Amino acid sequence: MHANRKTTLAGAVALAVAVAAGAATAGCERGASTGAASPPPEPTAAGCPAALAKARAATRQAEKTDAAWDGPATGPRAVRGKKIVYVAQTMTNPGVAGTAHGVQEAAKAIGWDVRVIDGQGTPAGIQAAFSQAITLRPAGIVIGGFDPHLTSQQVAKARTDRIPLIGWHAVGSPGPSRDAGLFTNITTRVEDVARISADWVIAHSHGTAGVVVFTDASIPFARNKSELIKKELATCSGVELLAEENIPISDTSSRTPQEVSSLLSRFPDAWTHSVAINDVYFADAAPALRAARRKGGGPPYNIGAGDGDPSAFQRINSKQFQTATVPEALTEQGWQTVDEFNRAFSGRPASGYVAPVHITTAANSAGTTSWDPPGYRAAYRKIWGK
Repeated sequence: MHANRKTTLAGAVALAVAVAAGAATAGCERGASTGAASPPPEPTAAGCPAALAKARAATRQAEKTDAAWDGPATGPRAVRGKKIVYVAQTMTNPGVAGTAHGVQEAAKAIGWDVRVIDGQGTPAGIQAAFSQAITLRPAGIVIGGFDPHLTSQQVAKARTDRIPLIGWHAVGSPGPSRDAGLFTNITTRVEDVARISADWVIAHSHGTAGVVVFTDASIPFARNKSELIKKELATCSGVELLAEENIPISDTSSRTPQEVSSLLSRFPDAWTHSVAINDVYFADAAPALRAARRKGGGPPYNIGAGDGDPSAFQRINSKQFQTATVPEALTEQGWQTVDEFNRAFSGRPASGYVAPVHITTAANSAGTTSWDPPGYRAAYRKIWGK
C-alpha cells in the first residue's frame, strides 16, 4: 500500500463515508470509528448474482500465478556505464526496501552502478538524502516511496542538472508526472487494487458479508483507496458495511487492538470480513482477535489492499488472522525502474507499463514471502541485449 510510503502530517481530517449505492456521508475525527450511515438494501433471495459473478471472475484472474509476461517486449538496448541513486523514504519499509533490492538486481544485470541512500523516514532525513544523491552527480535518481513535493527544492535542482527522476509510489497514479517532475511513476493503479480487494470479499463471502474497512483518513491517497473499496463493496446488496475504522498508520500498534476489541463486542457474529488499506492493521489486530479466542483461519477473514510485505505472507501462509493480500511485485518493479531509466537515457518515452493486480492466498503463495511473477527478467534482458 501505498499509505505508509508517504510522509504525512498528523491532524484532524474529515472523511466522507459512502455506503451501499447511496451518497449519504458522515464526518469522522482522526482515529474515530464510524458505522454505516444507513443500512444497505436487504438482499433478495438471489443475492447479487451479477456482482458476484463479476467478482468471482476478477478474483480468479487475479489469483493466477502463471500468467504470461504482459509488459514491454521492445525497447532500447542497454546504455553503458550509468550510475543511479535510489533515495529511500525509509529502508525499514518493506515495500521501499523490496523495490530497492529489485533496482540493485536489475542494475547488476544491465551493467550499471547503483547506490541506496536511506532517508530514515523523516522529512529532514529524506531531504538530506536527496541532496546527497544530487551531489553524487548520478545519471538518474529514484524517488523511493515519498511525495516529491516534500523535496521540491531538490527536485528543482535535479531538473536544473537534467537528472531524470523516476518515482516508485511517489504519486498516486502510474506514468509520467509533469507536476511532480517525474519521467514516470511506477505503481499499480489504486482503482485496481481497491476494486479487486472488494471483489475478493464479495466472492469469498458468496455475496453475503458484514465488512469493516480500516483506513488512515489523514493520508489523501489512503482515504481515496478506502472510498473506492466501499464503492465496489456497495455493488453487492448482500454486503453490509458495518463500520469504518479511521486509525492513522502511525498509531496502528496502540489503537488497533482496542478498536478491534470494540468491534468484536459490537458485531460478534455479523463481522465476517475486513479490508485494510495496508497489511499492518492485521498485524496489530491479531493480538485482540487471539485474546477473544477467535481462530486464526476463521472470521473475520481479512484482506490487505496494498503492499504484501513478508509478514503479511507469513500470516496468510500460517492462517493467522489474515486470509489474503494484494501485493506489489516489488522486485519486478525494481527491474522496471531500471528499464525506464534506460529509455530516458536513450531519449525514448516511458514504457507506459502498469503491472496487473494480484491476490495472494495460502492456496497460491507456495509458501513464499513475496509476489515475484514469472517472465520479466528474461524479457528485460532480451530488450537490453544482455
